[in-house]
Amino acid sequence: MEDIKRILVVSRMSRYCRKAVHYGVSLAHKFGAELYVIHTVHSPLVFGAWNLPRPSIEDDYKKEIHNVKKELDAIINAEKIKGLAISEIIREGEPTKDILDTVEKEKIDLIVMLAHEEWRLEHFLFGRSTEEVIRKMPCSVLLVKEDLSRPAY
Repeated sequence: MEDIKRILVVSRMSRYCRKAVHYGVSLAHKFGAELYVIHTVHSPLVFGAWNLPRPSIEDDYKKEIHNVKKELDAIINAEKIKGLAISEIIREGEPTKDILDTVEKEKIDLIVMLAHEEWRLEHFLFGRSTEEVIRKMPCSVLLVKEDLSRPAY
């Protein structure tokens, strides 16, 4: 494992991604690697063409993204202060394509991402990228299991 120089943590901007970020930080410290955190936001809430009432779904979605981003920023900033090299990448669009593009561009050696089962709402909000990423990645992937029956820490 001495070849691990660049680690990419995939964040879907959900509260459960904190565990994956913590794993990435820990591995980056252990291997002296650069850490990249990509926040992939699938954007299904472009309702312009839909003639459905949407009272506050879009607003709630934006608030949740904002709150999670703030929490993840606190983790990342604390590690930057300690001297860890962390780069943040924010992409909105097709998560699998964005992750693949980042892996190629940044020459990533290891991806860290959540392995939990996605619910239908998560498929709608974040896209179904875990399986796709695993199949298409040119590098190793570490899947972090999260117990969704317990609150995220």
